[in-house]
Amino acid sequence: MIETVEKEILTLVDEIGYSEITRLFGTLAGGKRLRAKLVLEIAGSDVTAPRLGAIIELIHAASLLHDDVIDDATLRRGAPSVNATEDSKTAIMLGDALYSKAYSTLVSYDEAVAKTVADAVTALSVGELMDVRMSENFNADADAYMDMLYLKTAALIEASAKAAALMMGKDAEAYALYGKNLGISFQIIDDILDIVSDEATLGKPALHDYEEGKCTLPYIYLSESLQGEERERLLSYHREKLSAENAAWIKAKMKEHKSVERSYALAQKLSDKAVAAVAGDERLVGIIESMMKRSF
Repeated sequence: MIETVEKEILTLVDEIGYSEITRLFGTLAGGKRLRAKLVLEIAGSDVTAPRLGAIIELIHAASLLHDDVIDDATLRRGAPSVNATEDSKTAIMLGDALYSKAYSTLVSYDEAVAKTVADAVTALSVGELMDVRMSENFNADADAYMDMLYLKTAALIEASAKAAALMMGKDAEAYALYGKNLGISFQIIDDILDIVSDEATLGKPALHDYEEGKCTLPYIYLSESLQGEERERLLSYHREKLSAENAAWIKAKMKEHKSVERSYALAQKLSDKAVAAVAGDERLVGIIESMMKRSF
């Protein structure tokens, strides 16, 4: 059924009515479609579920376009970003067009469903601003990081599951809890992969998060373990282009202090909570298990 979502996405983009938007959207890599898959798994018997999945994926795509501009990112999923191939103005306007089309289509859904998704987009925007502010200096506060991560990433995944449950008259709060914990653990795994994977696998330079100023959990945990000159050395690399030697030092220290393992343990704990929230739904459990094992 994910093919139906893809068709709905293209239909919505074409309905915007500007061939340049269609062309630019065609340059974007599709991604995992996690949010749409959740909608289909939970509400697949509803004929409007594929369109809701498409709406949420347009919102996600718009947020990534804006995110790439904020981060000056030149790659997205291994392909050149729109702000790199075109310019930042084009990327922002494309994102705005996708947001607007998603919202105008969302109003045809039940008010509770529409509000669930719309509230998540507000949270996403707040989380993005929090991320920008937190990247200005080294953030050693794990709780603050987790709050930001929930807003920026998990809120829309949570809303996807909750909105689908509302459509079907299922326990919306249980599915929301599943989506929230899936979303947070999903991002923690992404943070880990930025450190342990290579550029070819990631589709972007390894350890790029730290160069951008993002203090993800492994870096926060490492800062807690280091003392004196070693901690100062770690902090001095924040927002700096890392040499091969300095990158190797960070990885060695993370291995020594098990910073990655500690981060993965938290992701596993959260994924277990997600599974418990929808006990018995093997398809949703399967999504969690695949996410925890992924390498890209």
